[in-house]
Amino acid sequence: MQFHKIHNTGQAQLFRNKYLEMLTKSHPLVIWTMYLPVIIYLLYYSNNTLLYSDTKVLLTFLGGILFWTFFEYIAHRYVFHWVSEKPRIQKFAYILHGNHHHYPRDKQRLFMPPVPSILIASVIFGIMYLLTGNNVFMFFPGFMLGYLLYGSIHYAIHAWNPPFKWMKPLWRNHHLHHYKNEHNGFGVSSTLWDHLFGTMFDLKNEKEDKEKVKELMFVKK
Repeated sequence: MQFHKIHNTGQAQLFRNKYLEMLTKSHPLVIWTMYLPVIIYLLYYSNNTLLYSDTKVLLTFLGGILFWTFFEYIAHRYVFHWVSEKPRIQKFAYILHGNHHHYPRDKQRLFMPPVPSILIASVIFGIMYLLTGNNVFMFFPGFMLGYLLYGSIHYAIHAWNPPFKWMKPLWRNHHLHHYKNEHNGFGVSSTLWDHLFGTMFDLKNEKEDKEKVKELMFVKK
């Protein structure tokens, strides 16, 4: 499924029902406010109630962050860009991600909105609990912080120039994913898995199209 047309204003209409449509939008601070207290509490619970050592809590937490980057890559590559002839799957992929390719300046759909976010997070937590037991109370917070960082980095890539020189490849990888080839550059918070799975753009030989990049950036008021 290809998304070539970039709209510089407005946002996609995903549902005819205005209430469903409202539920597809969110502000980054809302999502941070929802999950940051949960992350802090679960880490506190792991250390003070389950009595896991500081070292185990930290390492398992970091493992959750790393796992998020892998999950992000797989989801972006195989779910968000799901190629199918079936209209329902095309609609599903468009609601999840295709609308972002059409309307990259839409600030309200960079994070999963609260209601579906809570449902999906609950299912993931349940699966992780079945697989890891009480380790989930350290691992899941890392996974969720990874998600929050992913959404925030994604926002930053569309809002500002990279704040540090070493972050420029991350910015360029995502920009090229939008205007050059959506079958490469799936990493948003990290390019690690793009490098490992051969989907990283050859940044040394890719000339930056400043006009195309400008089309992807939020309009400054």
